[in-house]
Amino acid sequence: MGKLPEELNEEWVELLVTYDMLEAQMIKALLESGGIPIVLRSSKVTPYPVNVGKMGEVRLLVRICDQQLAEEVMRSSAD
Repeated sequence: MGKLPEELNEEWVELLVTYDMLEAQMIKALLESGGIPIVLRSSKVTPYPVNVGKMGEVRLLVRICDQQLAEEVMRSSAD
């Protein structure tokens, strides 16, 4: 079995939870443009636009080593 890429071996933390996939995609693009890897996790089932409770959550995850920088980028973009 092959070795996982180094970044997948690192610990990931939740940066934000949203119920809007478009918002999640915009934040992902912003952070990735600054070189911060980000993973989106969602329980949404594509044909059914359910956005209530856990079924509607979109969780944005970043590596723990990038958490502080990601939070700063998000704060500065909100200004």
